[in-house]
Amino acid sequence: MDAAWRAAAYCLHPRVIWLTVLPIVLSASLLLGLAWWGWSDANAALREALDHWSLSQPLLAWLDSMGLQTMRAVLVPALLLILVVPLVVILSLLLVAWMITPAAVKLVRARRFPQLVASHQTPLWQSVWVSLFTSLVALVALLVSLPLWLFPPFAIVVPPLIWGWLTYRVMAHDTLADVATPQEQQVLVKRHRKGLLLMGVVCGYLGAAPAAVWALGVLAIVLAPFLLVVSLWLYTLVFVFSSLWFAHYLLAALADMRADPGAHPTDTLSTTPHA
Repeated sequence: MDAAWRAAAYCLHPRVIWLTVLPIVLSASLLLGLAWWGWSDANAALREALDHWSLSQPLLAWLDSMGLQTMRAVLVPALLLILVVPLVVILSLLLVAWMITPAAVKLVRARRFPQLVASHQTPLWQSVWVSLFTSLVALVALLVSLPLWLFPPFAIVVPPLIWGWLTYRVMAHDTLADVATPQEQQVLVKRHRKGLLLMGVVCGYLGAAPAAVWALGVLAIVLAPFLLVVSLWLYTLVFVFSSLWFAHYLLAALADMRADPGAHPTDTLSTTPHA
């Protein structure tokens, strides 16, 4: 809770607000470009795939039998949104992790832990690989669990758990990447895994808030390219808070661990700065 309120306060810091501009501009430009050049083609390709997919015919027949022929027109855009929104979430998470988390960690270190020495610097390619591999695992988990979303209890629990696991893995790694040694990173994650996962799940539920922009019904489908940009901005704000939350929590834990390294003699620690 201490780290959470500090993170919320830091979100109002002018430097943090300025840092959010670049990833939002980059991702929004990318999304608007893809929407302008590929949204219609993507709809056409998905509609053709559904027409030739035998499993979709019973669904379309059921809609016709229920007098919902008009739903045919919105079915393809709705399915496309279901496929695109998770990619938007992961895009915003990765942009925040790569572009904002290092600066957030430096800001928290400078203001709260100036005595905390950076003992290691993880290669950029390794951080990118961890983020991409973890995101791929989360996407597979989302696809596999998709049928469960038809049942309200699972729809409320499963997606936030997956987003929470993804957030905790990416944020924990990127927060400690340039501060703690690999041994310290392993020990901290092991000691605080439950707390980190809980933080990730809370962030997962916070990440469900931007879904409110899709509550406009058919109008949301018409305005989908622009609403994707709005939701991306909201997701970015959520993940910026998450980045600061993990920074405050893990840097405090790292400082405490270095101050008393003998508290857990079974843990392998290395606190000597690398040359």
